[in-house]
Amino acid sequence: MAREFQGSIALDVRNSKADWSAFLDARAPKGAPNVLVILYDDTGQAAWSPYGGRINMPTLDRLANNGLTYSQWHTTAVCSPTRSCFLTGRNHHANGFGTISEAATGFPGYSGHIPLENGSIASILRDAGWSTFWVGKNHNVPVDAFGMGASKKKWPLGLGYDRFYGFIGGETNQWYPELIEDNHFVDQPSQPEDGYHFSKDIADKAIGFIRDSKQVDPDKPWYLWYCPGANHAPHHAPQDYIDKYKGVFDDGYEAYREWVLVRMIERGILPADTELTPINPLPDEVAAEGDMVRPWDTLSDDEKRLFSRMAEVYAALSEYTDAQIGKVIDYLEESGQLDNTLIFYCADNGASGEGSPSGSVNENLFFNGFPDDVERNLALLENLGGPDTYNHYPTGWAVAFSTPYKMFKRYASFAGGTCDPLVIHWPKGIRAKGEVRDQYHHCTDIVPTILEACGVPMPEVLDGVKQAPLAGVSMVYSFDAAEAPTTKQIQYYEMAGTRGIWAGGWKAATLHAPMPCDQGRFDQDVWQVFNTEIDRAEAHDLAATHPDKLAELTDLWMVEARKNNVLPLVDLGVRAIHEAEYHAPKRDSYVYYPGTTEVPEAAAARTLGVSFKILAEVEFTRDSQGVIVAQGSRFGGYSLFAKGGRLCFVYNFLGIPPEQRLECDAPQAGKHIVGVEFIKERVSDLGEAFGQMRLYIDDQIVAQDACRTQTSRYSLCGEGLCVGYDGGDAVSSDYKPQFPFSGGRVIKVIYDIADDGYLDLERRLQAAMARD
Repeated sequence: MAREFQGSIALDVRNSKADWSAFLDARAPKGAPNVLVILYDDTGQAAWSPYGGRINMPTLDRLANNGLTYSQWHTTAVCSPTRSCFLTGRNHHANGFGTISEAATGFPGYSGHIPLENGSIASILRDAGWSTFWVGKNHNVPVDAFGMGASKKKWPLGLGYDRFYGFIGGETNQWYPELIEDNHFVDQPSQPEDGYHFSKDIADKAIGFIRDSKQVDPDKPWYLWYCPGANHAPHHAPQDYIDKYKGVFDDGYEAYREWVLVRMIERGILPADTELTPINPLPDEVAAEGDMVRPWDTLSDDEKRLFSRMAEVYAALSEYTDAQIGKVIDYLEESGQLDNTLIFYCADNGASGEGSPSGSVNENLFFNGFPDDVERNLALLENLGGPDTYNHYPTGWAVAFSTPYKMFKRYASFAGGTCDPLVIHWPKGIRAKGEVRDQYHHCTDIVPTILEACGVPMPEVLDGVKQAPLAGVSMVYSFDAAEAPTTKQIQYYEMAGTRGIWAGGWKAATLHAPMPCDQGRFDQDVWQVFNTEIDRAEAHDLAATHPDKLAELTDLWMVEARKNNVLPLVDLGVRAIHEAEYHAPKRDSYVYYPGTTEVPEAAAARTLGVSFKILAEVEFTRDSQGVIVAQGSRFGGYSLFAKGGRLCFVYNFLGIPPEQRLECDAPQAGKHIVGVEFIKERVSDLGEAFGQMRLYIDDQIVAQDACRTQTSRYSLCGEGLCVGYDGGDAVSSDYKPQFPFSGGRVIKVIYDIADDGYLDLERRLQAAMARD
């Protein structure tokens, strides 16, 4: 808030007194710390080495050995809701993020739009004198604001961040990310064959942001939100890191659970009598088939080889990303900033079960409802982690990496979804070194902790708007008081229909699968009760012997739900979804031009599961080559391009060879209308749209053939519609990424989908819920 002018103004400046303090930015309190928040994706406690896991995390080990490891720190069970808590310090439903923005329902708790009364930590710290930066993943932009024509108020710079570099959405290709710098799309600085990886890129960018700030104002502290794409799928990692884990997971996920539980107990993460929970803990009438675990001893030898390799690649991605973060920590130490940098190193939800019971080498198959094939996957075993695959491990590893708890990501009812790793490091502010803290805490507690550590009070008014109270409590009291009782009193949980509540050491949880289970009957849900003071794993239901506690907690959940906009509960699938992607007025025709930013899939003409026409006006010469229009990648997409004197259209169906192709001699020099028409004839049980694809030059059909197209998505994030080039990963193996059109010009491209409005909404919702 601007300060009142305290000078004096007369007719003549010589008789007036200036007051610069009314106009200059505030200065942070003397000696205030920098703040570095490192937030991984999709990681259970039992994965990482500080907690006893087999994934080596040297940088995290270093920070844990010189800081604090928290054993009972919790999240919302899904990424973007958790991240909204990191942004504001309020509960996720109060932020409008009761679910991911792609599944917004148009109710206050599920709008995907953070209300102004929940101002961001970046805005608070920037006003108080900090530089504010964000690198990496951003899954808190409403889908209706993805496109370049949308308001940028909900983008990072509109939320108080001075700089941003990363991607928008639930995931990105680590080799070919969809990059945004500040408020505009940018090309990646190099290619995978030149050593590019997203984890390396954001580490270099983070160091650059800090250096830029410090060389101008060395005394000004900074706040950096550092959000790797890891450990979300696709699990992409350099080969030398993958090789480090060869054979490490060959004993299987059930053996891993037994092994890691012992180590977690030895390290003081869990009480000595903690028990393992079943790998499939939900009753058959409740359990979701796609979340089931296949027992290791029921797998074939080939499946065991494949599943083990998938875990190896996941581990490699995690460690490689940790090594890149290590470069940032080394820079802070070399520049004398490490001791007074408050570091949070954590993950946003439990391990991901979105790989299905058998895993995948192309996650896009799952999102399109198309089955994986073990033989096809085995053929790519040695390619896992590289640009040729888009892989995700099976549900068994999600359970293993969330040991000893029940279930995994998306299950807010159980600790497998919510109990996550957190290490805090701040040599100047924490005397204790290498200790475990058992106080119960939650992701809403990060913002209050930062404010107290920085000596910044929570403002009553921010950017002219009266602020809602913070939901969390500061954790600073625990820094040097290992035995201090937790100051957290109550924390409710809800995600996609799963519910829970913790209060005073007791936990109540429902037996309910997450959306889109279409189960309903919330008033008939069976609630379980656990005493987490003596049963950290939530293994023993005490509802029968403690009915009063059960009633108390279920009533308390309803109080918290009403206070935080949790209702109405949603597990209905598409019948309850008013998808944010389609708030814009519908059109029959879309016109796109070259020299423009790629159009995100959510805002582009939809050619999935429908009949469509794509016609481009192009001026050809004898030397014309390059992409005319493209969307998607090698894992699913289409491209119209010229090469070697030929005009080609390739439809890459979910990356399954061979590429579907139509081609002919390129047109003679001059202006021509070229393009394709797909006439849909039927949709199979597997979600393929079958029909005829025709290639046109002017008004002549020059090639045609049967074709199958996808019905759900070309990509979860990125890989948008591009005119005059192919952004990100290339659709066709005929060319390298970009392949810009040259030797002529693309004038415009017109899409027509007026004749067919078919949408497979169930598959679209399944994809939306998995984007996180």
